[in-house]
Amino acid sequence: MTDGVQTDGARRTGLIVALDTQSPAQARQWATQVGAAAGMLKLGMEFAYAAGFGAVAEVAAARPIFLDLKLHDIPNTVASAIKALSYLRPRMLTLHASGGQAMMEAARKACDEAFPQGARPVLLAVTVLTSMDDQGLAAIGVADGTAAQVGRLGRIAVRSGMDGLVCSAQELTLLRDALGETPVLVTPGIRPAGASKGDQKRVMTPAQARAAGADWIVVGRPITQAADPGAAAAAIAAELAG
Repeated sequence: MTDGVQTDGARRTGLIVALDTQSPAQARQWATQVGAAAGMLKLGMEFAYAAGFGAVAEVAAARPIFLDLKLHDIPNTVASAIKALSYLRPRMLTLHASGGQAMMEAARKACDEAFPQGARPVLLAVTVLTSMDDQGLAAIGVADGTAAQVGRLGRIAVRSGMDGLVCSAQELTLLRDALGETPVLVTPGIRPAGASKGDQKRVMTPAQARAAGADWIVVGRPITQAADPGAAAAAIAAELAG
């Protein structure tokens, strides 16, 4: 199962807007403001843990969601968590590739069992967080750098049945060369030209990510903290379509 954005065989890049808030009211407001410019809405740990999964379900009932919980535990626990989350019917769901092959295989099996045919989410393995760089990886014992680690984890993830990967835009070309066109590549750390990088270390503009082969980009603060979130989302969508 894939969820790349394609028309007549040509790859397009879709926009996921990250609703990084603890407030259900704020999430609903942003969801309304970004409207059709967003192909999907991302809800992550901050929202789920603060507002609860009932609030996640409310958003998911109205719009396709990318549920970004980055599951990472022993295989049985991750499989059980996925089954518990299945009622939310997320379009995409994340876990950490660093959990290993057995964990990812268990996640895929749980998805196949828990979701109706045709409704299984796109399973995305997170390779290296975009807040990390070579120095940060070296500090936790990964000595050969970001690119090598992303490639290593990406290959394991695809072998383990993952539909795609979450990666920095700077590794898009590397992964396309290594894994081909089939995996869905979702890219956070996207900043329009002139925007602050915030806590992201490895960033690109929307147009650069599209050119490098991203299926989806994830943008949060440059949209949600803009004076007009709807206009900001529409501008990025137009850049992707350009």
